[in-house]
Amino acid sequence: MKLHLANFAHQYIFTGYGEGYVLINQIRYEKNLIVLPDHLVEDWPILSVQELKLQHFESLLPHSPEIILLGTGAAHKFPDHTLLNQLAKMGIGIEIMDTKACCRTYNILVEEGRRVAAAVLI
Repeated sequence: MKLHLANFAHQYIFTGYGEGYVLINQIRYEKNLIVLPDHLVEDWPILSVQELKLQHFESLLPHSPEIILLGTGAAHKFPDHTLLNQLAKMGIGIEIMDTKACCRTYNILVEEGRRVAAAVLI
């Protein structure tokens, strides 16, 4: 699916997605990644939602996201509740959704000027 562009000057946004890939600023990515409006972490070394731990999100902390969107691939899967509790104690909200919904939601929040991060499993 191709997404429509809004006014996202000089920010990382999702411009499309499909089976096994996402497009960020028209560049195709086929490996898991983390996206913030001003920062991109390519090749995020995660194999599954079940293995997620707090240390997998440590590269986000200096960017002070107010919310993390976790795109869990084609299916909606929940990580361990310990991770969710640790992030909540740090004042970081997390929303879990499939990757397609994550891409759409991220773009909306970036357009609103929110400090959002999308952690995406392809």
